[in-house]
Amino acid sequence: MAGRIRSMSAPVTPGTIARAAARRPWMTISVWAAVVVVSGLGATGIGGVLTNEVEFANNPESRRAFDALEEARGAEPLREFVIVRSQDHTIDAPGYAQFVGSLLREIRSLEGHVVPEQSTSYFESGFPTLLSADHMTTIVVATLVGDIDESDEHVAALMEVIAGHDGENGFEVLTGGTASINFQFTETAESDLATETRALPFALIVLIAVFGAVVAALVPLGIAFVAIVLALAAATAIGQLFSLSIFVTNMIFTVGLAVGIDYALFIVARYREERHGGRDKLDAIETAGRTATRAVMFSGTTVVIALIGMFIVPVSIFRSLAIGAILVVLAAMVTSLTLLPAILALLGDAVDRLSVPFLSRRRLAADEHSFWARMAHGVMRRPILTASVAGLALVALTIPYFSIELGAAGAGTLPEDTSVARAFHVLEEDFEVGRLGPIQVVVLAEDVTAAPVRDAAGALVAALEADPDFGEAEIELLGPGTGVVSAPLIVDASSEQASATVDRLRNEIVPATFAGSGATVLVGGMPALNRDWFGVVDDYTPIVFAFVLGLSFLVLLVTFRSLVVPLKAIVMNLLSVGASYGMLVLIFQEGIGAGVLGFRQVDAIEAWVPLFLFTVLFGLSMDYHVFLLSRIRERFDQTGDNERSVAFGITSTAGIITGAAAIMVVVFAGFALGDLVMFQQMGFGLAFAVLLDATVVRTVLVPATMRLLGTRNWYLPAWLEWLPELRIEELPEPPPEAPVARESASATGGG
Repeated sequence: MAGRIRSMSAPVTPGTIARAAARRPWMTISVWAAVVVVSGLGATGIGGVLTNEVEFANNPESRRAFDALEEARGAEPLREFVIVRSQDHTIDAPGYAQFVGSLLREIRSLEGHVVPEQSTSYFESGFPTLLSADHMTTIVVATLVGDIDESDEHVAALMEVIAGHDGENGFEVLTGGTASINFQFTETAESDLATETRALPFALIVLIAVFGAVVAALVPLGIAFVAIVLALAAATAIGQLFSLSIFVTNMIFTVGLAVGIDYALFIVARYREERHGGRDKLDAIETAGRTATRAVMFSGTTVVIALIGMFIVPVSIFRSLAIGAILVVLAAMVTSLTLLPAILALLGDAVDRLSVPFLSRRRLAADEHSFWARMAHGVMRRPILTASVAGLALVALTIPYFSIELGAAGAGTLPEDTSVARAFHVLEEDFEVGRLGPIQVVVLAEDVTAAPVRDAAGALVAALEADPDFGEAEIELLGPGTGVVSAPLIVDASSEQASATVDRLRNEIVPATFAGSGATVLVGGMPALNRDWFGVVDDYTPIVFAFVLGLSFLVLLVTFRSLVVPLKAIVMNLLSVGASYGMLVLIFQEGIGAGVLGFRQVDAIEAWVPLFLFTVLFGLSMDYHVFLLSRIRERFDQTGDNERSVAFGITSTAGIITGAAAIMVVVFAGFALGDLVMFQQMGFGLAFAVLLDATVVRTVLVPATMRLLGTRNWYLPAWLEWLPELRIEELPEPPPEAPVARESASATGGG
């Protein structure tokens, strides 16, 4: 069927782009196939640009201390603490020394992986710090070749030797150290990516339930995978300029599946609606582009704006997570704009193939007698009661958030059955667990051997040894102008107690011992690095909140030309985010229901999780909110009837929003099934907040508050009348007067 004649000067819009891609589907898909192949090849190099290191752009004290040490002595030796433990015998028992000696010889034989002369045991060195108080556990120090960025191969060889001896002759053999911890985190993160695929069958079931047809359900999954491949390739290219966190791949997969499926769902649903309404194929694709794709472009832009807030935080992990999420959102937008129309053009009505009889007859139209319509009218009959109950419930869920403790993922958060986690617990029981990352007080002076500096350093050592929070301290002279005082903490370097000890060291102990010495003193080491990390999060959280909330307010103000709508949207989104925070604290920090849900209770919530959740959730929840409010505003402009407009908006968007939210919940819940506690927290937080947003906020708070405020919802002061109106969707052209003959389900081709 011939399409309508179009002006050569027609503006470029999502609708015209969709039509252009659909008119030449084979060419469009061929270009995309080439792009996907090239991107897939490029994405294979993603591993080479990822790192476990956390880098700061604001050069905190811990970083300056690290740089001073590196300048004075080069890269710090990469030590692994190989633990040998007997449940029945002390080191004096026959065979204990022989077992340790044999193990040490095998470790030293790892040519190219271990530095033999810097590897030792208690039996060779006699260092008492390598022996537990009960004399049943000892430590073998193994120094690896190279630095942390090239340590995976070296520590893997060491861990293979250790695994071969673990359990031999009744000895437990484990290893713990920076390299093995990083290696285990990387392996577990990769394993969690595989776990994420568990969510795909459930996401497919949700899509089939929404569309009532298998082919229509498979299309969004394909679009999501293309977006993920593009984002991985782009991340690999960006990683050539600066290193990205290893967790960027997890972010790309999680956010990519969620938004890629959701964006395609909106467009495919609108295309099918237009075909069922009688439009020909190309007109249906263009109408979907003019409405649903346009909404997707707006939604994606909103998400990107929120994610940009994370770039404000001068820490590499935030910027890496933001880069991964932004790249995959942009990729999902581009594929939805061009590739999806071409696929729909080839499929035609075959998109309805493999239909499920009962589900395929279900319609998502705004039926005034539907469940959603009855729900909306029921809420609006008692708006004060329903809004109060829902609002108070969300506030109650938020209350636990005020007791939140922020921390960093240490070895103790790794799966309990890993060698590294077991080593951590042994160190915690029998040694100072802080030896994995000791405090390093760097002393800089013209001459560190001068009496005032030497006396001050001695006073510091005495103060540390008298302090119950520190283990045995030692002084090392690195050159005429640099010295370092090192001491392990008795607690995990990532704990809140360790951070409090660093504060006390910086603010009380160091100033008291080095007063008048003339030296510059920098407190570094892993505990100090973690403290600076937590400090950055504390300092920049209000700034990120202000940035995201401010930009969101401005976007909604221009979109709806109302002061009330953006204020309400912000409050409602904050309520759902706050409730998600509260549940994180209850489950992960307090342990309420953690075992039942398969999660692990820990001492603290990962420091980056709340801020990340805020930026992502604010963008994602704003998608649904704007989609709903745009339908309400459109009907209100036509009728002036507030209550019926609200009911129409909720009912007309219920099926798609419910399906889209269900998919996000499934994808995020799949991520929460992984082994890394930080991702359990992130996945659960995202899933719970989206669930609240799609249920309590959309079905109760929105209609109740819209009913209470009436026409005041759209209040705009006269002095803001100059603002332009940015509609989310172009108004669609009316459908044909008489239905056109639909193509057969086997139709393909471009039209």
